[in-house]
This record gives sequence, structure tokens and C-alpha cells, in this order.
Amino acid sequence: MSPRVSPKAKLFVVAALVAFVSDISSKLWIVANLEIHGRIDVIEGFFAITHVRNPAAAFGLLRDFPEEFRLPFFVGVSVLAALLVISFYRKLAPGDRLSAVALGLILGGAMGNTLDRVARGEVVDFLHFRLWRNFSWPDFNFADSFIVVGVALLFVELLAAESDPEGDEAR
Repeated sequence: MSPRVSPKAKLFVVAALVAFVSDISSKLWIVANLEIHGRIDVIEGFFAITHVRNPAAAFGLLRDFPEEFRLPFFVGVSVLAALLVISFYRKLAPGDRLSAVALGLILGGAMGNTLDRVARGEVVDFLHFRLWRNFSWPDFNFADSFIVVGVALLFVELLAAESDPEGDEAR
């Protein structure tokens, strides 16, 4: 007999794999089909697919961090984050499927950016939005999106739990 995998575990693994594979395959497509600093306008003046590289963290944070320390630092932070995500996942109630999906998305996104950083020394970003006149949101990728969606789902779950008078007893 094979061990039974819980629905929570299936959702966690599927979410992580979808995030990871989507991120890596999209970056491979960008690198193969668009020159660095290339651009494909999708919605003129609002949304474009680009090919930029980010050696730093979100919004260019730590860009001036010495290069020889940057990769080990980011990989270390990613490993720590993955361990925390797995630790949080293990503490979820058996029926907490939304949080399992959220944590899976965060893990898959983090691992996608980590693999990209290890393979290239920087992260490929390709989603570019111009929000108004001269302001463009910093370019980002699917991994970043999955991480943000995962965090937002956890936040929604937290707000819902706070407003539920029965709290965890209902699970």
C-alpha cells in the first residue's frame, strides 16, 4: 500500500510546481526570444513584455552590495525563506487548503528566482507596466507575482480568521 497524500499536501506541491515551472519556462522563453532590453508592446502605453536583468532584490534593493557577497546572501535568504515556508506549512490545520496553496505559490516563486539567480547571477524580469504618464512599475516576473499572490492569500486568510468568532475551532 502506498501512503495516502492529503489534499492539503497535494495543493501545496501542485501550487509550488505550477509557480516554479511557469516562472522558469517563461524566463527561458524571454531569454531565447528577446534580446536584453528588448521590448514587445502588448497594450500600447500600458503593458509590455521586456527583457531586463536584476542583480539586486526587489526594487533594486542591495544593488550596491558587493557582487561576491550578493549571490551567497540571496541564496542563503532563499534557503531560509524556503525552510520557514515549509515550517509554516507543516503547522497548518489539515483542512487549511487556502494557506497551503498560498505557501506553495510563495515557495515555487522563491525557488524560481533562486534558480535564476544561481544560473545567471541575476534574475530575468519581463513584465513591464506603465501606470501613468512617466511612472512605470519596476519590471518583474512570474515568480514575483506568485510570491505576492501567495502573501495576499495568506493576508486574506488571516483577515477571515480574525473575523470568524469560532476561529480555528471550526476547522
